[in-house]
Amino acid sequence: MTSVPPMPSGPDGQPGGGRPTRVLLADDHTLVRRGVRLILDGEPDLSVVAEAGDGAEAVARARDTDVDLAVLDIAMPRMTGLQAARELSRRLPDLRILILTMYDNEQYFFEALKAGACGYVLKSVADRDLVEACRAAMRDEPFIYPGAETALVRTYLERMRRGEALPVRTVTDREEEVLKLVAEGHTTKEIAELLYISAKTVESHRANLLQKLGLRDRLELTRYAIRAGLIEP
Repeated sequence: MTSVPPMPSGPDGQPGGGRPTRVLLADDHTLVRRGVRLILDGEPDLSVVAEAGDGAEAVARARDTDVDLAVLDIAMPRMTGLQAARELSRRLPDLRILILTMYDNEQYFFEALKAGACGYVLKSVADRDLVEACRAAMRDEPFIYPGAETALVRTYLERMRRGEALPVRTVTDREEEVLKLVAEGHTTKEIAELLYISAKTVESHRANLLQKLGLRDRLELTRYAIRAGLIEP
């Protein structure tokens, strides 16, 4: 997990010990953003100052808005929350990141930590956990939803007993970005423009994906992307 230097904070983790934590909220569902915003804006030490409807927009908003904390959904168009977290961790290492998701899934949990997130909150209990997760993030403390620790430790020990390794990602970050955009129906030219790479490089990544994953065409790539949670069916 990306190491973030501590910031001066008040008792609730407010930056500077005074002004509210400035939050960027990213989710592709307007109603979800509205509900989460109500939860966060109801607290005196938290303030949603920017919203985004997909991961790419979240990265852009974080770069042009003064924010302390990004709360990211996982399943979003153009760029997932995990992809956005990786990008934000590289570009804005002081930014705290929380994943807010419907997926109670250890693979996503580990990927979130590797991407630089300091917390993982389930949408089903957001009204109970999200505020504390935000405050923990600003205190530089990890937050894992209650019950996850036991399940994760149990799974880890079972894998060790069977001699299995922890899940390993098959594709690179860039290949995953290309995979998601291919599955969303973007053309090679559109993908090249979105990722600031050449069309030839896009085709190379697509060929690598087909070979690595043992797939034949765009349709099979799309099915794989759905199974991997990169897009919704």
